[in-house]
Amino acid sequence: MPSLEKFKIDLKSLPEGETVMERDLGDDFFASIDAPDVRSGQLHSTLTIHRRDNFFELLVDTAGTVTVPCDVCLDDMDQPIETHDRLTAQLGDTGSEDDDVVTVSEEEGILDVAWFVYESIALSIPLRHVHAPGKCNPAMMNVLKEHSAARSGDEDGEKAVDSRWAALKDLKITN
Repeated sequence: MPSLEKFKIDLKSLPEGETVMERDLGDDFFASIDAPDVRSGQLHSTLTIHRRDNFFELLVDTAGTVTVPCDVCLDDMDQPIETHDRLTAQLGDTGSEDDDVVTVSEEEGILDVAWFVYESIALSIPLRHVHAPGKCNPAMMNVLKEHSAARSGDEDGEKAVDSRWAALKDLKITN
């Protein structure tokens, strides 16, 4: 299992101005980070770091595809992903209470962005992921059709009405 060392950035050694780092993210990245939602994918991430004194603005742009299960047929499908996220960090006292800025100990000076990159990817996955029409597993679609027909009670063309609601049909509403 590969190490996530390439996602640890030594902020103290970065020069003033802009630094660009590029990383390819594959199945090994998701396995190493022990990702709960995404297990595989092929993505490319560009990390642009702007340093001004002890403040760092990190821009993370990631694009590619991740493999997720289809919500309908449960077969794996490739979901295109494109993210643009921003993180602000500073070197200083680790007791800082500012939620918008990550404070990195000045003694250590190392910022691990692996989990930030993963969260950026996971949050960009749509809530509903479904194959294009006609691309779902045909065997699973037949099973789903059989179960939904049996549940709906459409054998004789009429929908079954719950007896508790049937009495409401006889009520007349007058104004």
